[in-house]
Amino acid sequence: MSYRLKLSLNFSEFMTTRTANPDPIPTHTFESTMVPAEAAQSSRQLWLAAIKPPMYCVAVMPIGVGSAVAYAETGQFHWGVFLTFALSAIMLLVWENLSNDVFDAETGIDINKHHSLVNLTRNRALIFWLGNAALLSGILGILAISFWQQDATVLAMVLSCCVLGYLYQGPPFRLGYQGLGEILCFLSFGPLAVGAAYYSQVQSWPLSGWLQPWRWQHPLLPAALVVGVATTLVLFCSHFHQVEDDLSAGKKSPIVRLGTQTGAALLPVACVTVLLTVLIALASGALPLTALILLGAVPAAVRLCRHVLSFHDQPAKVSNAKFLAIHFHFWSGLLLILALALSRTF
Repeated sequence: MSYRLKLSLNFSEFMTTRTANPDPIPTHTFESTMVPAEAAQSSRQLWLAAIKPPMYCVAVMPIGVGSAVAYAETGQFHWGVFLTFALSAIMLLVWENLSNDVFDAETGIDINKHHSLVNLTRNRALIFWLGNAALLSGILGILAISFWQQDATVLAMVLSCCVLGYLYQGPPFRLGYQGLGEILCFLSFGPLAVGAAYYSQVQSWPLSGWLQPWRWQHPLLPAALVVGVATTLVLFCSHFHQVEDDLSAGKKSPIVRLGTQTGAALLPVACVTVLLTVLIALASGALPLTALILLGAVPAAVRLCRHVLSFHDQPAKVSNAKFLAIHFHFWSGLLLILALALSRTF
C-alpha cells in the first residue's frame, strides 16, 4: 500500500510540473524533452495512475465483508462462490472506471487528466468496448452464481448496482455531475454489495439484520454501513484536486458546492461515523467484541484527515487524498473481516 501511495505522490509531483501546459501531452513531447529512461518512467507512472491498482480493493472489500458476516453467523463459507463474486466485482469496477473515462472525455472534464485512459490511448472507442467486455464478463460471473444456486436474488442486486453506476456517470443522467455520486456510491458498495455477498453465501435474509434495520441485533447492517461510508470517502476525496476542471465542465461535485475547506472539515465527521457505528453495534450486540480491533484503523483515519485539512486548497498536494482514503477503507474493511472471522473461532 505504501509503495502505491508513493507512486501517487510521484505522479502528483509530475502533474505539478505540467501546469504551465494544461493540454493533453502529445507522445512526441516525451520523446523530444526526455531521455528514454525518463520518458519510460513517466509513462509507467501515467499508466499506473490510469489503471489505479489500489482502487480494486474497493471492489473486493464488500464481497469479503458480506461473506465474513455469513461465516460468523452460520459457519458457512463457499470458496467457489466467493472467488467468482470477487472476480466479477473487479471486472464490474473495471467497467465503471473505463466507461467513466469515456463519458468524461465527452464532456471535456478530463482535458487536464493526463492519466485518463482515453487521453493515453487516444482511442475512445477502444476504451468503450473494453469497458463493455469487462461489464459482460462480470455479469456472466454473477449469472454463474445464480445458475448454481437456482436463485436470481444476487443477480438482481448486482444489476441494481450496475444501474446506479451508469446513473452516476452515463448520459443523459450524469447524476455525479449534480453532486449525487456519493449517495449512489454508498448504496452500491454498502447495502447492495455487502447484502448480495451475504446472500450469495447463505441464500436467506436475517429478519433483525436487514428487514428490521431499526434493530441492530445482527452484524449485516452495521457492516454494510461501515463499508458504504468508507467507500464513499474514497469518491469524496477524489474531488479536492479537480475543482477548477469540475467548475469549467459544469460538474457540481460536493466539493464544488461546499468548498474545499468545508469539505475537508467533513472528513473527521465521516471517519468518526464509521467508528461510532462499530461502537453502537458492539453495545447493541450486533457486532462481536472482537470488532474492537477496528480501532486499529484510527491511525489511517487521522493521517487522511490531517493531510486533507492541511492541503485541501492545494491541488498538487491533495491529489493523493483518495489513496489515503483507500488506506482507511482497506484497514477498516480488513479488520472488520478479521473481527467477524475471529468471533466464529472463539
